[in-house]
Amino acid sequence: MMLYLVGDLGYIGKDIVIDILASQGYNIKSNYNDCGVMIFDKDKQDTHSGGSGCACCATVFSGYIFKKLKEKKLKRVLLIATGALMNSTSAQQGESIPGIAHAISIEI
Repeated sequence: MMLYLVGDLGYIGKDIVIDILASQGYNIKSNYNDCGVMIFDKDKQDTHSGGSGCACCATVFSGYIFKKLKEKKLKRVLLIATGALMNSTSAQQGESIPGIAHAISIEI
């Protein structure tokens, strides 16, 4: 099984990724998830868009995903640590917020 994981696009970002890829003919819904969505509970925590994509990826991979790889329940994982490059005043000044993503392919 192949698993696609992104950092923390949150619930809204997760749905956007699914919709964009579906419009291009790719259905990844059954093997795609968002690490922030896996960690945070939007109904019990005031997370808004979640936390650091890189930190969410590291947390989910080092705990849950690595164990699944060792148990051979997963064979391939594409881990995409997403993030925003900004400072504390970027949004207040109406500037765009550039994004960054580091993709790591893990296969056993």
